[in-house]
Amino acid sequence: MSAVHVKRAFRFRFYPTGAQAAELLRTFGCVRLVYNRALAARSEAWTARGERVGYGATSAMLTAWKRTEELSFLTEVSSVPLQQALRHLQSAFSNFWQRRANHPRFKSKKRSRDSAEYTRSAFRYRDGQLTLAKMAGPLDIAWSRPLPEGAAPSTVTVSRDAADRWFVSMLCDDPGVRPLPAVDAAVGLDLGVTSLVTLSTGEKIPNPGHERGARKRLARAQRALARKAQGSANREKARRKVARIHAQSADRRRDHLHKLTTRLVRENQTVVIEDLAVRTLLRNRKLSRAIADCAWSELRAMLAYKCAWYGRELITVDRWFPSSRLCGGCGTVRASLPLNVRDWTCDCGAVHDRDVNAARNILAAGPAAAACGDGVGPQRSTPGGQSSMKQEVVPPPRSRAAARSRD
Repeated sequence: MSAVHVKRAFRFRFYPTGAQAAELLRTFGCVRLVYNRALAARSEAWTARGERVGYGATSAMLTAWKRTEELSFLTEVSSVPLQQALRHLQSAFSNFWQRRANHPRFKSKKRSRDSAEYTRSAFRYRDGQLTLAKMAGPLDIAWSRPLPEGAAPSTVTVSRDAADRWFVSMLCDDPGVRPLPAVDAAVGLDLGVTSLVTLSTGEKIPNPGHERGARKRLARAQRALARKAQGSANREKARRKVARIHAQSADRRRDHLHKLTTRLVRENQTVVIEDLAVRTLLRNRKLSRAIADCAWSELRAMLAYKCAWYGRELITVDRWFPSSRLCGGCGTVRASLPLNVRDWTCDCGAVHDRDVNAARNILAAGPAAAACGDGVGPQRSTPGGQSSMKQEVVPPPRSRAAARSRD
């Protein structure tokens, strides 16, 4: 089978020297400053004059800023990450105008992830060593795996997370991605909290609960952080400890999802999954923490690009499809099915495990969803004010004031 042209990012951890860390931190600050100033200028132009300012105008603004005494320090860092920040802002506005994203927001020094992107003119990759602009020596990269043979990175993104770990991401053409041999198997997936994924074959994959497993250590570290004085070195150490616990849980969760999605894509030609309004589900105060730990959106995103890479088909079933309440034997739809009911018996005599039944119904609905398009239902409200939440999740209780105003 012929290879698929894939742009793939390879992420590695690296350990900068003191001089390299200082240079990168200075670059991060300049990137954030340029992005925020350009966003403010574009927002002001639209609010005051109804004028749209594009990338070309903000690039000219950057040149003018560098010539001022106040912002002359922008010339001390590489110009490429600053220009890339303006391009990213242009992309953010394009997504906003096309209703694919919210309005761009200002980058916070405390909350935003530090990162800078370098194009080919601002780095040198030779003999397995990467050297960035304005740096004398190469980065000390921990090569956990080799880059594709003969591949050279087109862009390099350097970042630092809240746990003070440094990463470099190299975007390369990967000629090794080839469609897998076709198989006859198809599988339906029902996502849940207790069982992360239930397959139409009857297999249940338990939820590892990485955040739940680290909850005691996290609570202890957060209490220690709260006792430290603001601005002290000990508080910064305690903050990094909290961030490391969060990062460890996220790394374990991502590793588990990669292994699970790779297995599903390798074993099945067609994967059918239910469309979920995850943002709406997270409003459930009782289950939001457990839902966030499942990372359903990340699982679906992994399935999407891996199916595209390896020649598989991913079908999404409408979120309004009553997968749990539908009898897979006679087709009767049950009026209601509380969350605590895990097994139920239909009037026709069929006994169902709610999760397995839902996964089989999702698989059966896959061909119809594929014939109608991607199977994603519209964002709407059902009669009776039902929210677009997963049927297995109980809506949060109304407040007393809301209940009084409605009743």
